[in-house]
Amino acid sequence: MITITQKVSFLFVLLFSFANALFAQGYRLSDQAKISVITCGSGDQLYSIFGHTAVRVHDTARDLDIVFNYGTFDFNTPNFYLKFVKGDLDYLLTTTSFHQFLYEYQQDNRDVFEQELALTAEQKQQLFDKLTKNVFSEERFYRYKFIDKNCTTMAVDKVNEVLNKTKIEKTKPYEKSYRHVLNPYLDNLFYEKLGINIIFGHRPDTEACQLFLPIEFFKSLEIAKEGSKPLVAQTITHNIQDKTKIKTSWWNTSYTLLFGLLLVIVVNNRRVDNIYLILCGIMGIFLLGVGLYSLHREVLWNYNALLFNPLYIPLVFFFWNKKTAQFTKMWYASLVLLLLYTIYLAFKAHFLQLVPFIGVNAILLYRLNKRFFLSTAKIELTK
Repeated sequence: MITITQKVSFLFVLLFSFANALFAQGYRLSDQAKISVITCGSGDQLYSIFGHTAVRVHDTARDLDIVFNYGTFDFNTPNFYLKFVKGDLDYLLTTTSFHQFLYEYQQDNRDVFEQELALTAEQKQQLFDKLTKNVFSEERFYRYKFIDKNCTTMAVDKVNEVLNKTKIEKTKPYEKSYRHVLNPYLDNLFYEKLGINIIFGHRPDTEACQLFLPIEFFKSLEIAKEGSKPLVAQTITHNIQDKTKIKTSWWNTSYTLLFGLLLVIVVNNRRVDNIYLILCGIMGIFLLGVGLYSLHREVLWNYNALLFNPLYIPLVFFFWNKKTAQFTKMWYASLVLLLLYTIYLAFKAHFLQLVPFIGVNAILLYRLNKRFFLSTAKIELTK
């Protein structure tokens, strides 16, 4: 869904945007002008895995062929990752030539489809004016939100503003949840999928009614009508991904995770178990902290903190310091929270991904309890 060229510097893209905007301002499109929605498939980078949406304006009589791109961001932005996590990172609208745009996506081995919109001359001019106005003003910047505001939603909004008799909406029936929509994109990226499902909280489990993915926009346009006429005049395929060129990783699979977790179980070492539980507790603190810090609604109310439980840290502390009363209370609290989490997660899209962690945590809690009372019993016998 997000795109950034790795072959052209950000400064060049920005300057080129201004140049195109200056060139385009005041232009009247000819009767030959065409406006299309460009849908690009998944790339091999995490920021490109969900595809991309752009808008093309092609007018041969005016020698104009511009792609308006709402998915540009700058990796050199100060505190880039903190801003991204917090949700106050600015994305911007830039432009490039269609030839350059297509070439880059062909080089990246990504699908590229074009849907020409059956708009009136007046609607085309309105849409073109809105886009060029955005490029040449502060409106080119917008605050990125993963579901609510991205390259697809921005394009949807612009198209909807010039339609008279219909509005582009997500096709029904809706998927069960946003996780159900997103997870298939990550099937070949196990750890990315795991990380996203862990850091996402409650909202991605709600009904996926928002149109926010490029392929959803593509499907909605396929069936959309302006009055009684189809909104899409024609669909053109510019590039098809060569599946044989898709890179695979031997380590980015569930097998390496299962091997690591199995190793923790088989080693059966007190120090290893405690380090694992402390790391889980630190992860839980991180999830809670991100939920409080970030403006992204997707990471709020993260119940995965019940699995990666911050209580594991004081639990291990009480274990090492032989604090029987405190240890017992903390142990029962941890066990109850793990049980509640398991019951709640059983109906979620990412249940199977996190089952191994549930199993390992349960085994380590059992071991910790057993070791604690064996050690305290030995102390009593030696007195």
